[in-house]
Amino acid sequence: MSSQKDSNNSLALLEDKMDYHFNDQALLRHALTHSSYANEMRMGKVDNNERLEFLGDAVLELITSEYVFQRHSDNDEGDLTKLRASIVCEQTLSSCAKDLKIGDFLLLGKGEDSSGGRNRESILSDALEAIIGAIYLDGGFTNAKEFIIKNILKNAAHKELFFDSKTILQEIIQNEDSKKKIRYKLISEDGPDHNKSFTIALYVGNEKLGLGVGKTKKAAEQEAAHQAILKLQKK
Repeated sequence: MSSQKDSNNSLALLEDKMDYHFNDQALLRHALTHSSYANEMRMGKVDNNERLEFLGDAVLELITSEYVFQRHSDNDEGDLTKLRASIVCEQTLSSCAKDLKIGDFLLLGKGEDSSGGRNRESILSDALEAIIGAIYLDGGFTNAKEFIIKNILKNAAHKELFFDSKTILQEIIQNEDSKKKIRYKLISEDGPDHNKSFTIALYVGNEKLGLGVGKTKKAAEQEAAHQAILKLQKK
């Protein structure tokens, strides 16, 4: 009985972070239940969060589509599609999930937990979508929309800049001097295979303009490009 109470108290902490309190808290627990935990506990095949993730993905896509449609009236269908994709991509969603510390509340199997699952981008982004699905079922479309706007879309401008930083930087440099070349250099590669960390320096010509750290080389390059853009803007 006490363990159930402790579990409810733990979920209440997450509800406070999300600024949404469930009428049926079991939906939130379901959204946090990874397939590895469900398998380990011999639960039913639909007792993990994958069905809620399916639903949340659809709700998120609709609300994000409306958001970019209303705020980017000069963009054509192709540009709107790219913009939406940058917002709902795995990296963006996992970043938002980390802001909410969702990883601390996940129900994972022992193997998944010990191998760094609480920080894995795919697991975090899937859990966030499952939570959106759970909120939609618990409180309806309006509450789901409010959650998405507050926790994902309010920082969309920053995240769009970050996740497309390499392209933006390339355009900035070409406009300044088409002869200048951007070069990414791997500085270090740390950690075990399942949880590596890459550090990459960015050079424009011989000038070092950015340093990025990420779980993949691509993510580290994007962060380095983002730092370079911020430095150029200050100039």
